[in-house]
Amino acid sequence: MREQRVLIAGCGDIGTHLGLRLVADGAQVFGLRRTINQLPDGIHGIAADLADPVSLEALPACDYLFYTAAAKSRDPDVYRRTYVDGLRNLLAALPEPPRHLFLTSSTGVYHQHEHDWVDEQSPTLPRSDTGRLLLEAEQLALHSGLAATVVRFSGIYGPGREHLQRQVLAGIAAPPEPLHYSNRIHRDDCVGVLRHLLQRAEDGATLKPLYLASDDSPTPIHEVMEWLAQKLGVAIETRQPIRRGGSKRCSNRRLRASGYRFRYPDYRSGYAAMLP
Repeated sequence: MREQRVLIAGCGDIGTHLGLRLVADGAQVFGLRRTINQLPDGIHGIAADLADPVSLEALPACDYLFYTAAAKSRDPDVYRRTYVDGLRNLLAALPEPPRHLFLTSSTGVYHQHEHDWVDEQSPTLPRSDTGRLLLEAEQLALHSGLAATVVRFSGIYGPGREHLQRQVLAGIAAPPEPLHYSNRIHRDDCVGVLRHLLQRAEDGATLKPLYLASDDSPTPIHEVMEWLAQKLGVAIETRQPIRRGGSKRCSNRRLRASGYRFRYPDYRSGYAAMLP
């Protein structure tokens, strides 16, 4: 069988770890980012800026394209350049169409906030500019003329993503009221989901256009933080309400039905692997 050629555009944390897994699987992996000196051996670096079409003029042909770019801030202009303009520029620059396009998005496209369960069929009427721009990027991918799949990740945590632990170590946690559900996925499961879907496509399976990727256990955020405080031996001294995002519960039923099994199916297993 011919070696798979994989292009990972916006090859940051998730893209790099995905690339390493795919290299170990025998794929030829290209990682596109502005600076490539941080890419590990095995991933062929492409120094380019997704916002600059001129820098994208010599892209390699690929079988699978992953668009895993992440905005550096929540400024709407940055979001547009990163997710919408960047994807449009990249698609226009490809020398030939890939077999499949994978776009990573976010559960920030959902507007539900009354502890509702959401899945791939739930309406999306985001109230923020960032959510609307993510939805615009999703539509761009799904109407690109390519076989395309969008993966909406919930709150990503893991190595280098330790905001919650830092808050708890400072003695801060969310209050029990108003109730606010959090949805989480470990960075390693983000990588695992993308690798799983590529393998399904390679095996000839028909992928859905959209998968919601979140672990098995939506949990009130105050419970997560209180559990962390207990494990870290910290007393909670300050209660700060959650200000961003609505309280919803994300269903991973479609992803589970595709055959994916989580390495960290809940926050306890995921955070336990990170704690000293």
